[in-house]
Amino acid sequence: MEIRPILSTLRRHKTAAALIVIEIALSCAIICNALFLIGNRLDRMDRPSGLTEDEIVRVQITGIGRDQNAAALTKSDLAALRAIPGVKFASVANQVAFANSSWNSSVRLTEDQKLATMNATVYIGDVQLLDTMGLNLVEGRRFNQDEFVPYDAADGTNIPSVIITRKMAEKLYPGESALGKGIYSWGDQPIKIVGIVDHLARPNEGGRGADAYEYSMLLPVAMPYSVGGNYLLRTEPGRRDEVLKAAVATLERNNPNRIVLKQDTQQQLREDYYRQDRSMAWLLVAVCVALLVVTALGIVGLASFWVQQRTKQIGIRRALGSTRGQILRYFQTENFLLATIGITIGMLLAYSTNLWLMQRYELPRLPLLYLPIGAVALWLLGQIAVFGPARRAAAVPPAVATRSA
Repeated sequence: MEIRPILSTLRRHKTAAALIVIEIALSCAIICNALFLIGNRLDRMDRPSGLTEDEIVRVQITGIGRDQNAAALTKSDLAALRAIPGVKFASVANQVAFANSSWNSSVRLTEDQKLATMNATVYIGDVQLLDTMGLNLVEGRRFNQDEFVPYDAADGTNIPSVIITRKMAEKLYPGESALGKGIYSWGDQPIKIVGIVDHLARPNEGGRGADAYEYSMLLPVAMPYSVGGNYLLRTEPGRRDEVLKAAVATLERNNPNRIVLKQDTQQQLREDYYRQDRSMAWLLVAVCVALLVVTALGIVGLASFWVQQRTKQIGIRRALGSTRGQILRYFQTENFLLATIGITIGMLLAYSTNLWLMQRYELPRLPLLYLPIGAVALWLLGQIAVFGPARRAAAVPPAVATRSA
């Protein structure tokens, strides 16, 4: 099909053509960045925690006043919890993933290092904590029973060993194994890395960025329930609800002078933690849909207007032998040209917008993949939107078009 007649017609309708181009350009720029942000949110929510989330429940309790026998009561609690039918492992922990707590510590490689290499979150608990969380140990070993240090003496006692995540190991010792090496964190003595787990998420990122999400370590510190108050239980598949109820009843029976603060599953904690991300993703989806609808309505409206304005021109072309298919292709080609111009401008706007977002909100660079995705979506939308008016144009009888002159 000849492009020259189409360009000649568009030059006579500059304002209407420019409006469509601008609308498509803005839609392209916004949709590309919105899809990118949606992808980021989905990737963020899909990050592994390292935990066996579908088997873990948490009961958080606190005592009334100061409990002088907290350590002994903790041992009694754990023995009772581990005896509940359906419980595979049970442990007490200072904090829980996705619970927004903040037990963090700086990590140095040498004693005289002035600036810390990183800030890592600290999980402490008893000998069953690793199994209760369901962590995957990829290198090294678990803690030995004789390595556990009482919590009250942890600040002034040398902690002999630590288990860290793979991400943390790669940050501390890039290109080499961290196993057997020492770090300085709690106390003035080096702590030997005895094990490395595949993943373990922080309770919260605290504005430290995505890289710090798995900067986590476990220390062998025997702590009482009064520190954090989190009892974690790993259950047999499908028995979380009954185990959770039984655990609450067991703790209340073991010592009624305590308050149950929270009782939830690890999956519930994850869902609550990512609630804002999920809401933002749905909001951006709604924005994309609204933009596509508005753009489609604009294309339909303009195409319908042009069909009405060009009735005589269409009739003459039909009288000269143009087929319905040729008339249909004419309007579709015209729309394709306008969409292409708008998409080209929109891609430049999308990239510029992403650069601004990178500087203002520290977002990553927009992958080029999102640009063709947005372009194809708007090309298809344009062709679908113009199809109805183009069919009406192709159906105009030559005689009626001529009489309407």
